[in-house]
Amino acid sequence: MEHSPVVRLNPTQYAHILDKNLNVTRLISGPLTYVRHDHETLVRGPEEMVLVKPRFYCKVKNPALIKDGKPTLDRNQQIVLAHGEEEIRLSGPPFPLYPGEELLEISPLRVVPAQHALRLEAARDFTDESGIKRIAGDVWQFLGPATYVPRVEVKILAEIAATIVEKGSALRLSAKQHLIDCDGVERQAGEEWLMRHDGAYLPNVHEIIEAEIEPLVLTLTTAIHLRALRTFTDGAGVQRLAGEEWVLTRADCSDYLLGVDEEVLNHSLPLTVLARNQYCVVVNAWRDGKPVSGRKELRRGERMFFLQPGEELEGNRVKNVVVLVEDEALLLRATEPFTDLGEVDRTPGDRWCVLGPCEYVPPVEVEVVKRYKSIPLDENEGIYIRNIKTGRVEMIVGKSYLLKADEELWEKELDPTVEKLLQTSRGYANSTKLDAMQADTRDKTRVVTFRTPHNTAVQVYDFRLKKSRIVWGPGLVMLGPDEEFTLVALSGDTPKKPQVLKVICLKLGPDFMSDVVVVETSD
Repeated sequence: MEHSPVVRLNPTQYAHILDKNLNVTRLISGPLTYVRHDHETLVRGPEEMVLVKPRFYCKVKNPALIKDGKPTLDRNQQIVLAHGEEEIRLSGPPFPLYPGEELLEISPLRVVPAQHALRLEAARDFTDESGIKRIAGDVWQFLGPATYVPRVEVKILAEIAATIVEKGSALRLSAKQHLIDCDGVERQAGEEWLMRHDGAYLPNVHEIIEAEIEPLVLTLTTAIHLRALRTFTDGAGVQRLAGEEWVLTRADCSDYLLGVDEEVLNHSLPLTVLARNQYCVVVNAWRDGKPVSGRKELRRGERMFFLQPGEELEGNRVKNVVVLVEDEALLLRATEPFTDLGEVDRTPGDRWCVLGPCEYVPPVEVEVVKRYKSIPLDENEGIYIRNIKTGRVEMIVGKSYLLKADEELWEKELDPTVEKLLQTSRGYANSTKLDAMQADTRDKTRVVTFRTPHNTAVQVYDFRLKKSRIVWGPGLVMLGPDEEFTLVALSGDTPKKPQVLKVICLKLGPDFMSDVVVVETSD
């Protein structure tokens, strides 16, 4: 369809006319009534001029080069274009598009709210409105609240929202490259630190928020076990060496922000509580703020404390104070030299007793060998005791006895046959029946006794004195430590056989016996 040779343009319209002779396209804009020549062709239009409303912008591709408000022409009177370039145009009077220009978009200007920012990157070298020279690859931030006017040299990487840091909390930040942080501290690439200011925080373009750190709350019954990852100075001004461990309690602070140079080994270290009648021994106890391997420390209640790193309770428990009644005692042995409460110097290996009634807490230099009670004895009962220093054994009879520090109970061994005869209470038995009898378990520390029946006699031999004594019945035989019953083997049965009876007591006459006698005669 052929266009009319007359082109009528309103004040806000424009058109492009091609001169076929020169092969040059030129712009005409209204208000205008234009009659085309035979060598001219209408290639575009009439079209409405581009209108950019307030707070909008448009992007034009291949913009014309404008100088002193007029487009630049080449020697062929063709408008010179910046091919491949783009141009941002803001609101203003309507304008036409020159031949070769393309309208890419019309968009509203971006509003950056408060506590937000646009992260920008330079696509090419340029100098911005503030006179700052930007190099391709530079990254910076445009802070709100403000309206951002785009530039073709700048790319929007992201919109960043501020992180709200509550009171007592912090942000763990790291540096992507060398920078100066919000406190004016110089940071190196890869370095980490805590930002402790409460409120809204927008990270620097070269800062990375690694984590939001919540405070660790300390109570009266819990503590925190910490270890230094590298050498640093903590918030209290104490220098911590790499690998050093320490405990933080409520006495130090009510809450704690974990730094980048430390780690938590135990979030809830338990409180050790000692009542008035309790105590404990702490192994590897600290001294002057430093751990001492192998050192032991006695702690008695009432008391509360937290174990320091490396410390542990002996036996992994709290112990009760030893309460001794009147007939009880503790046998103690010194493991290290020390002076006890009675101003007595003790050397390793010393043994002594603590007698009741009393409360006793053994020092760390003392080992409790045993706890024992006095042994009650009737007038016909006794025990054997041995002095461990001299080796002498004696017999205690008829009274309650509490062993001394250098004494111990001694076990008296008897012949197995005698053991069985003592069980019969008669003091004699058939050898065959005796062999089949099972001996009962006897308390060998008790004095051996035998009630001698009426009209019998018992012979006792003392190996130390090499003497014998006869106990006539009825009576009570109590063997001394070096005495033994005299075991006698008698003939028995009919006819008589040797060693049929085993006896420790002999019956006295008169008595009767029978036997069979075989007689051979000559007839």
